[in-house]
Amino acid sequence: MNRNTLQAELLVEALIGAGVRHVCLSPGSRNTPLVMAFASREDVRVTSHLDERCAAFFALGIGVATGVPAVLVCTSGSAAANYFPAIVEAHQSRVPMIVVTADRPHELRHSGANQTIDQIKLFGGYALWSVDLPLPEAVPTALAMRNLRSTAARAVAIAAGERRGVVHLNAPFRPPLEPTAVAGDVVSPQTTEALVKIAAPAPRAPDAGQIETSAALIKQFARGVIVCGPGCPDDGFRERVLDLAEAAGYPILADALSGVRFGPGRAGALVSGAYETYLHPQSAIGKALPKPELVVRFGNVPTSKWLNQFLDDANPQAVLHISAEGVWADDSHRLTHLVQADPGEFARQLAQACAEGAQRVSELDAYRAAERAAADAWQQALAAGAWFDAVAVHDVIHLLPEDATLFAGNSLPVRHVDQFGASGGKRLCVHANRGASGIDGNMSTALGIGHARPGRALAAVLGDVTLYHDMNGLLAVKRCGVPVTLVLLNNNGGGIFRRLAVKDFDPPFTEYFTTPHGLNFEPVAQLYGLGYVRARDRAHFRETFAASVRSGASTMIEVATDAQTDFDARAAVILAASASFR
Repeated sequence: MNRNTLQAELLVEALIGAGVRHVCLSPGSRNTPLVMAFASREDVRVTSHLDERCAAFFALGIGVATGVPAVLVCTSGSAAANYFPAIVEAHQSRVPMIVVTADRPHELRHSGANQTIDQIKLFGGYALWSVDLPLPEAVPTALAMRNLRSTAARAVAIAAGERRGVVHLNAPFRPPLEPTAVAGDVVSPQTTEALVKIAAPAPRAPDAGQIETSAALIKQFARGVIVCGPGCPDDGFRERVLDLAEAAGYPILADALSGVRFGPGRAGALVSGAYETYLHPQSAIGKALPKPELVVRFGNVPTSKWLNQFLDDANPQAVLHISAEGVWADDSHRLTHLVQADPGEFARQLAQACAEGAQRVSELDAYRAAERAAADAWQQALAAGAWFDAVAVHDVIHLLPEDATLFAGNSLPVRHVDQFGASGGKRLCVHANRGASGIDGNMSTALGIGHARPGRALAAVLGDVTLYHDMNGLLAVKRCGVPVTLVLLNNNGGGIFRRLAVKDFDPPFTEYFTTPHGLNFEPVAQLYGLGYVRARDRAHFRETFAASVRSGASTMIEVATDAQTDFDARAAVILAASASFR
């Protein structure tokens, strides 16, 4: 035991006392005191990750699922830099996370010493708070120990605070890093003071003026919509926004990642999820729908390009965005009212204020007809035996059990979930990394969410390039004990680029945009201990997927598709919906 041991144990005790329950460790030397301090605790779940980038995205998934920051611990040097992509995503998505990077002592910094980089404020503006912790002392004062404890408590409170995000603690150590005895070092706290408790601020309640102004706008404008984007809160928000929709007579356009789309329906409220089909430029439906004069927004910017375009083209008279953090999220710059308040409580109070208003049945009917046309076109395609990538995504949503976790990889999968994930039905916990929308770390994030939601089925739908970017993340399936059914949509490259105008310029389109790779993923499944099945057709896929979810096994189900065929089949559904609209 020595000064390093004492400081690490004090820090770990304070972090756990402040509410930390998950820790993701990566091997190294300089972080030895921290690793040993966390590993000795039984009141925190510790996972070990060989790859720091995977560790960071796994911790991101834990933060997404729990709302409580997981702690990342790594050694010095480039190990910390590998956290950066996940830190960017956490910042953009407002996910709590605490990063503890071990470091060389001050005399070795800027000296050319091995494995030493400048780690001070390494993550720049993507960290809400950065602290260079003091070097451990042989005989720390009571003030020094209180400072360490309060810093840890503040780190948790800030990471999980009003504007959630990343806190970086940089922890320098001199040898010996192992718990060997050092003469003269104090090895137990010389204080009986209680642990510091700092409560994160509760979401702000809306004030009377905000409710009065918003209710007046709803009463003024008969044509309006409620838009629920990614990242809407839990804790009853869905029921409250349905109450608001009933009172206002507005349809809810609900992103698949909002937490609002999937769940029991209600006769007096329309939750629409097919807008990516009926608002597509190839469809005439969007032009026939009443243009909203008022938009009431919750959550982040929606995934759907065509929903965002529809709202922009409508040129609404007023746009309200209700955000607990007060973070600006309006890339079209149409916002007229930014309301910083608890979204659920705001919806509840606004619904009460609007309760005496009459339903705008005619407006709802137009959106109901659009939703029905899209659903009919999709069902016709399925009845005709359609088998392309979006069909597999539809079947995943249909076959998952109540309260299952679904993670959608970026690029095509998340767009397919958003377009073909029908509203209503069972409740599902659906996530994607839409803060920075990168394809890195998606597998690890999915497994982190699954780790924090034990006992629920976990499915991840990823594209081939996305899985290629995070194949290392599959090590956590067995190492961390997270069973997953992985649906791999393999169109041999970046099929999403066929949605862009650059597709008409080949060469260089194929070589430099779609980048066909010709990879065989079966050995990848074998390497990481997953079962492997290549789906022959839709019936085989459904059978295999259902069996994997039911058994709790970890299986990679590969769906080999052709990007052009997928593109054409999706276009056919859009045109069929337009043709059937009444």
